[in-house]
Amino acid sequence: MALHWKLRTLLWLNSLRKQPDLTQVDPVRFRAFNRKATEELKKLVQYPPEPMHEVAQISIPAPDGYAIPARVYRPSAQAGLPVLVYFHGGGFVIGDLDSHDGQCRRLATQAQCVVVAVDYRLAPEYKFPQAPEDCYTAVCWVAQNAEVLKTDPTRIAVAGDSAGGNLATVVCMMSRDRNGPAIAQQILIYPCTDATMSFPSIQQLAKGYILTKELMDWFLRQYIAEGTDKKHPLLSPYWAENLQNLPPALVITAEFDPLKDEGAAYAEKLRKAGNEVAFEEYKGMIHVFFQMPKFLKATRKAEQQIAKALVKAFTTSKNNIEVNS
Repeated sequence: MALHWKLRTLLWLNSLRKQPDLTQVDPVRFRAFNRKATEELKKLVQYPPEPMHEVAQISIPAPDGYAIPARVYRPSAQAGLPVLVYFHGGGFVIGDLDSHDGQCRRLATQAQCVVVAVDYRLAPEYKFPQAPEDCYTAVCWVAQNAEVLKTDPTRIAVAGDSAGGNLATVVCMMSRDRNGPAIAQQILIYPCTDATMSFPSIQQLAKGYILTKELMDWFLRQYIAEGTDKKHPLLSPYWAENLQNLPPALVITAEFDPLKDEGAAYAEKLRKAGNEVAFEEYKGMIHVFFQMPKFLKATRKAEQQIAKALVKAFTTSKNNIEVNS
């Protein structure tokens, strides 16, 4: 299928913008550039913020004393709602609570769950594995503080896009291996799963579609310390030897995204390991399409697909608890 005409126009306009030289720019300046560009793009591709019953800024204590910033989205006053812990994308280097505010609000409304967005520590100031450790800490805190959050501790899901998709599935492995909270569902939106960058689509779609091979390589150089095994399971979940006993997964990829091959391959490995997996490649779409609900019908379809998967997972978890109680 051809690239969606709206995205073709958007990419042409983006090509006219002066881009930072990644061989010269430092992460702090790049974050500022990205923040400004994101806010400008939001006006075109996103709806006004979805009204919430309550939005609260909180801090989650990390084992080293750091306070992990987080944002809680509550769609209604109802107590005992399930909770979705969301990890933003941005190559482990950029992105924050504001960059993904829109999709967190919309998911909270559509799935009727509390969403806790986590502002994990970024590279290069904090190298791997700090990001997954922060994200796992956040999931544990959410499970342990259900009374404070007025949520159901037996119905927790995780989700993320791009780097956040990587973190979401890695947290599932950490929770399994560390006897952590039971996770009802993992939502992986065009996840990066292979730090070796060895899948064909990395080369085939290397430039021209927002996320480029050059940019991915720069992100990974910031995130990974020299000498780190790029096939470490918490860095490259595709290469993990044990993918058994993980939560049901919904994996979403985009046809014109360089990450599409590793996303599809990871979904297949999860399935072969005995996990319940739903997979869909969105035709004509690019990386970051999930942040464009006003602009693209496909984004709205993906939101509905995710909400449906979450409602199913939360209902199944609740029924299982009732049967076993």
